Amino acid sequence: MLLRCRDRTLALDVPAVMGILNVTPDSFSDGGQHYERQVAIAAGLRMVEEGAAIVDVGGESTRPGASAVDAQQEIDRVVPVIEALAARADVVLSVDTSKPEVIAAALRAGAHLVNDIRALRMPGALEAVAAQNAAVCVMHMQGEPATMQVDPRYDDVVGEVRTFLLARVNACLAAGISRDSICIDPGIGFGKTYQHNVDLLRNQRSFTDLGYPLLIGVSRKGVIGIMTGRPASARVVGSAVAAAFAVQAGASIVRAHDVAATVDAVKVAVALRGGVSD
Repeated sequence: MLLRCRDRTLALDVPAVMGILNVTPDSFSDGGQHYERQVAIAAGLRMVEEGAAIVDVGGESTRPGASAVDAQQEIDRVVPVIEALAARADVVLSVDTSKPEVIAAALRAGAHLVNDIRALRMPGALEAVAAQNAAVCVMHMQGEPATMQVDPRYDDVVGEVRTFLLARVNACLAAGISRDSICIDPGIGFGKTYQHNVDLLRNQRSFTDLGYPLLIGVSRKGVIGIMTGRPASARVVGSAVAAAFAVQAGASIVRAHDVAATVDAVKVAVALRGGVSD
């Protein structure tokens, strides 16, 4: 399996680690840590050295209860970091955004992939990705970040998330985005209870069967906190174990704050399952 990202092709026969680079003051587990531009650039380069195949740059927190920022503020945060990393690192660069203006600016700056929690549902987002032949990750979210964890409900969380993702894939294809430039994410922690998250992680085959690379983002999230009883900053081991589980269950990309630990976990998972993925 592969993911075509503009002028790059990301081979996913061995699962890839996507490093999380939040250029924000208020993300749930590392808010402010990489807010200063040079610190963010250094952190992104370090992720590449640690084995990240993708660096995902975000300028707006999407934690539960987060406040929105305007497009220009988001552009001012992410574009200089993307430009610097594009000039200095041989890596796929992703922008974590939903806004078409930010998508366009980030792709002009050198990003290859758009990682969108709203699955390109904002007006103009599909067109912004298609115009630049960029790759996209479409994610499921029930509600909006400010309210998504108030009372999430599903009759069949696996089935409903699967149906949503398939519909968004079809919207991408209709907009002219190449089939081999699309990956999918069930959205762990985005409008889901603990049990919803566990059900999604246990039933990854329902998503890999769709035929697109599956991205799992569980790093430091509340589900890991409930399982381990640890605060976000102390969830490195739990997150790495969850990443290994996700890879064993068929994930092609795992999104992580702690890149080095996650790269090691993925290597062990791949070795124990018998080598490269199906």
